Amino acid sequence: MSDFQTRARAATEAMRGVFPETPLLRNDHLSQRYGAEIWLKREDLSPVRSYKLRGAFNAMRKQDAELFVCASAGNHAQGVAYMCRHFGRKGVIFMPVTTPDQKIQKTQMFGGDNIEIRLTGDYFDDCLRAAQAFCAQEGGHFLSPFDDEDVIEGQASVAVEIEQQLGGVPDHIVIPVGGGGLSAGVLSYFGTACAYTFVEPSGGACLRAALEAGRPVALKSVNTFADGAAVAKIGERTFDRLKSVGVANTLTISEDRLCTTMLEMLNVEGIVLEPAGALSVDALKDLGQGIAGRKVVCITSGGNFDFERLPEVKERAQRWAGQKKYFILRLPQRPGALRDFLDLLGPDDDIARFEYLKKSARNFGSVLIGIETPEPSNFQTLFAKLDGAGMTYQDITDDELLARFVI
Repeated sequence: MSDFQTRARAATEAMRGVFPETPLLRNDHLSQRYGAEIWLKREDLSPVRSYKLRGAFNAMRKQDAELFVCASAGNHAQGVAYMCRHFGRKGVIFMPVTTPDQKIQKTQMFGGDNIEIRLTGDYFDDCLRAAQAFCAQEGGHFLSPFDDEDVIEGQASVAVEIEQQLGGVPDHIVIPVGGGGLSAGVLSYFGTACAYTFVEPSGGACLRAALEAGRPVALKSVNTFADGAAVAKIGERTFDRLKSVGVANTLTISEDRLCTTMLEMLNVEGIVLEPAGALSVDALKDLGQGIAGRKVVCITSGGNFDFERLPEVKERAQRWAGQKKYFILRLPQRPGALRDFLDLLGPDDDIARFEYLKKSARNFGSVLIGIETPEPSNFQTLFAKLDGAGMTYQDITDDELLARFVI
């Protein structure tokens, strides 16, 4: 047994005095679909609905500091807050001013009187700089969400529990990657004993970028939809442990496709997953027959999902599935023009949005149309009818810049 494995097991044992192990559950629905044993490591069922409290616990139990400082708008903040209250330490948690009230309130609830929340800056980078400056001035211990050896060791407790609950090492582990703390911990514990797939959102694939460059590099832009894994630059310490995994063992997942898995897990299994928490399950679509007959563990890393986002998730899922499209239609300004368009719709085509964009043209007006339909092929039929009727239209469904302003 390696020294890291010994320390990870000691950390796991110490955690049992604070919170129970999270379940490892065989999922019959997914197992039947992929012809494999699919197990879900349910980190979404931890006391803070993510694995982040593991690293926070291990860092606080090993550090003598009385003041802990962190910057986070999500799961890390809640994990640090929870452990500040448990250990009776003082914590100052910096969060962007734009953080939703729900996340602020949950962080305060977990930390109680032991923490102070400071809302600083519109963006995370501003918040991070403020936290680090405060930490240097006050002499506190800055607790990174991932790039910290104690945090990596604490996150490795997920692997320890998997081994104990499964009675051995699985054939394959699918792990979501943000800054790399969880994946570095699991890889360091299991080593070469199993196969791995490291999954990132396409708008935050910092591990893949680092593997291709041979070092951590900052992404030019980050899509924050899967905020639990949307990291611009992987950690130096975490990458040092992950640098040999190979690009072939990584996957990048479309944020829109991810929404189809979130909805499926909610509607079919009754499991609420945040976008980052659904990454490992969604990756099974790409692994397909490659995992048939194998024992596969997917780590569902978090379930902190605000249901006010559910309409957006449904919207993204429909667009990915080809069941919803937006287009701009140029209609003549005459009586009966709208009726002509409506007559072209199929029996299952439903207008989800109809909005005049401008009325300045003398003879024509532009209209934003949103159409939902159960079969993607229905759009081919509709567009063929529009072409046959000589109507002018532009499909803007996949035009992210334009859709951002008008949808």
